[in-house]
Amino acid sequence: MKPIDFRSDTVTKPTPAMRRAMAEAEVGDDIYGEDPTARRLEERIAEKLGLQAALFVPSGTQANQIAIGLHCRLGDEILADANSHIFHYESGGVSGLWGVQPGGLPGDRGLLTPEQVTAAVRTDFISPRSRLLSLENTHNRGGGKVWPLERFRAVVEAGRKAGLAIHLDGARLFNAAAATGTPASAWASLTDTTAVCFSKGLGAPVGSAIVGSKEHIAEARRLRKRLGGAMRQVGIIAAGALHALEHHVERLAEDHAHARRLAAGLAEMPGVTVDASQVETNMVFADFPLPVQEMQAKLAAHGVLCGSSGVGPRSVRLVTHLDVSSADIDEALVRIRRAVSG
Repeated sequence: MKPIDFRSDTVTKPTPAMRRAMAEAEVGDDIYGEDPTARRLEERIAEKLGLQAALFVPSGTQANQIAIGLHCRLGDEILADANSHIFHYESGGVSGLWGVQPGGLPGDRGLLTPEQVTAAVRTDFISPRSRLLSLENTHNRGGGKVWPLERFRAVVEAGRKAGLAIHLDGARLFNAAAATGTPASAWASLTDTTAVCFSKGLGAPVGSAIVGSKEHIAEARRLRKRLGGAMRQVGIIAAGALHALEHHVERLAEDHAHARRLAAGLAEMPGVTVDASQVETNMVFADFPLPVQEMQAKLAAHGVLCGSSGVGPRSVRLVTHLDVSSADIDEALVRIRRAVSG
């Protein structure tokens, strides 16, 4: 029985067309600035996000950490939703790499308000200096929640009035764009820096980018080297990311439709609780009868792989992606029903 893998949208395999693009990529030494494929990718993603320049990096974590290094100094504070990726899934890099204090705010599925930001900014000399506001779109632990553009704009304006730099963790920013019909640039162009990931919803095997002003990206290149992220003939993997950017953005709507169908099917099962109205993109959070680890094992025995949402002891996360078809959704619901009733 072939497993149906909902653990993450990072588990996808390169398509045949993507593999061809990678095999045929024109390459050069990127540390010398001589990889033409990496340059094309960087120019293209900067253009799409409405910012001046971009830098290709190995991972979304590195893109976010470079942004923190750009904007903060030792002893500064970064404000973000308490459930943000930068606080939960980046191995303590905020503090360990940059000596920055995390300031977690209680968001609504990852969304903050202007009033929260204004109230959280520290102004006295005995406190850490609030330096950076980091927002996440879509929000991972918020179940793939999309930031409404006007609310995003209002929160950014509150941060700017308080003297904060603005970073967007846009690992799944193109999912937000696909779900709303709003260009990714509408959010990114409001920021100082934005990180995007090519190896999640877009289905590339490796890579992210940090995007911002020419000055910020010049300094980001130095920080990438410090973190060990500078690579040589990087065009081989940049070609996969470039192919994904050009060919896999519009199809994200399919993943969202699959997630809604999956949520609707789960909602009909006795013992499973899911609010299908909260499924905006490619993530489904569902509460099952057993604790997460037990439920994961039981589902895996029936050929369904899933992860923990991180927001509750019985809350499972299922993520749709490039390698999950409509038929897979139907089959997964059959298997999950057997696992729950058995």
